[in-house]
Amino acid sequence: MKAKKFLTCLLTAALAVSLCACFGTQAEKPKLIIGSDEYAPYNYTDETGEPAGLDVELAREACARIGYEPVFRKINWDSRDELLAGGGVDCLWSCFSMDGQESDYDWVGPYMRSRQVVAVLYDSEVQRLAQLQEKTVAVRVGSKAETLFLRHAETNIPAVQTVFCLSSMDEVATALRNGYVDAVAGYGAAVREALREGGISYRFLDEELGHANLGIAFAKDGDRELQRKLTQALKEMQADGTTKRILEGYGIDTEKALGSIRYE
Repeated sequence: MKAKKFLTCLLTAALAVSLCACFGTQAEKPKLIIGSDEYAPYNYTDETGEPAGLDVELAREACARIGYEPVFRKINWDSRDELLAGGGVDCLWSCFSMDGQESDYDWVGPYMRSRQVVAVLYDSEVQRLAQLQEKTVAVRVGSKAETLFLRHAETNIPAVQTVFCLSSMDEVATALRNGYVDAVAGYGAAVREALREGGISYRFLDEELGHANLGIAFAKDGDRELQRKLTQALKEMQADGTTKRILEGYGIDTEKALGSIRYE
């Protein structure tokens, strides 16, 4: 009887230790709070209400490799710096261009390059960038395309008549479909997705506006060890073809997006 009682106690203790170890592992897994906005196909909410997109898949894979749990938080993009500085998010990972902002954040990346393109209706008379002179263009507010057209950051961009800065790519696509603007501009993948969703017959101009180096932004003087681990994970993902596979799933030209990416 005593032996049976002892065995029962031993099994109970072993089960308790096992459960503690199991729950302890879950509790100890650190979280990476990722700030992003709605910007398909990089970040968006799918039909089930879950985070989805190119950047989401990259983040999940990278976090899994360094033992972190990614938590995706949709934010007001205009408040990104305050949230980052105040600890509301750990990083910004949402098709965020490093160009011209290299000293504003601690960056991990670039992890890919994205083309800046112009799209017009399929039967538009506009064939070249120069023909946008005195035309109207719609862009997403706060985007790289907005900067390019308003500040004429590239010499090949003509002085257009009006730049409409709209709150979402859906609105940008609607403006083109209804003839409110002559052209739209932005990241190639985002423009393509918005126009496809809108059922719009379009074409890209052969000339590109330029390229943007996309990175993951951390607050200055942040967790350098975490940044180092994340950089290493992205390096491994590029080397073993994981990043290429994820990008191809969203119709990205990986030769252009990844061909110039080099990790130290």
